[in-house]
Amino acid sequence: MSSIRRFVPVFLVVLLAACAQQAATMEPVEPRADTHCELDGMTLADYPGPKGQVRYAEGKTAYFCDTLELLSMLLHPELVRPMAGAYTQDMGHADWEHPQGNWIDATKAIYVRGARRNGSMGPTLASFAERADAEAFAHQFGGEVLTYAQITPEMVRLDGAAGGDMGM
Repeated sequence: MSSIRRFVPVFLVVLLAACAQQAATMEPVEPRADTHCELDGMTLADYPGPKGQVRYAEGKTAYFCDTLELLSMLLHPELVRPMAGAYTQDMGHADWEHPQGNWIDATKAIYVRGARRNGSMGPTLASFAERADAEAFAHQFGGEVLTYAQITPEMVRLDGAAGGDMGM
């Protein structure tokens, strides 16, 4: 009986480590043409600007038609489901009007807030893998270059205050 007691904790540690490793390696998944936004049901392909996705540890993928929605989900404490990854698109390489592919880790992206370029819901945060691309975008379209760590929950409110635009 004592060998079973020693085996069970070791087995549980190995099992949990395997689950954590699987969750940690979940890559982004390209949405289908008819994929809908998790929050508002809009079809992602119908709108411009960077999209987002969250890969949950249990295997489900939630898609967002805008970085504002993605970042709001990531930065508000209501998010309690274990995540395996959060991704947005590198707009230094993706077409703004019809973005596809070019997925990057949302927590490592560089963002431009307050640009004169709208996403699916109006003002958005443009996402980039490289700071130089974000700075070039901000030079052309205006806005402030920020890291993920500099974005606050107040900046990504879903009540019309996106990008500091309180005049909606």
